[in-house]
Amino acid sequence: MEPQEVAEVLNRPLSRELLARDLTRLAYVAKDGTPRSIPIAFSWNGAEVVLCTTKNAPKLPSLRANPMVALTIDIESHPPKILLVRGRAELDYVDGIPQEYLEINGSYEMTAEQRVEWEAEIRSLYVEGMVRIVVTPTWAKLIDFETTLPSAVEELVRWRARAEANAG
Repeated sequence: MEPQEVAEVLNRPLSRELLARDLTRLAYVAKDGTPRSIPIAFSWNGAEVVLCTTKNAPKLPSLRANPMVALTIDIESHPPKILLVRGRAELDYVDGIPQEYLEINGSYEMTAEQRVEWEAEIRSLYVEGMVRIVVTPTWAKLIDFETTLPSAVEELVRWRARAEANAG
């Protein structure tokens, strides 16, 4: 997929709505060669998806060995709204707490007092810093089941239309 095609998909209103959500599912290949899909908080900065994790997270060696990832961001309604993104993960080891991590978790409802306590806990827990997993999208597909469908379903619709045209 060309970069301008990826940008067109990601700039659609529904894509922007999904990219403003709190949680994605990160799919990657684990060290043992088996697939993993994990829920993880994320932020979108307009060009990259940023995920933050601990420096000792089991996914990091896997991402170093094979940085190709897939993300799924969706709304669980009927019909579902789904944004699929693929890209390459770059690992950025940082001292302290990345601003994105604080912003990601700032969307949860907390009182001002709870927020202060939460930040103090986070800062005491992640004294060694964190890792920013930065994914630059190289492919994207938006599925809304109204204007876009999964590719296999799109193919079935075309087959049915051809069969109906040939029968008529």
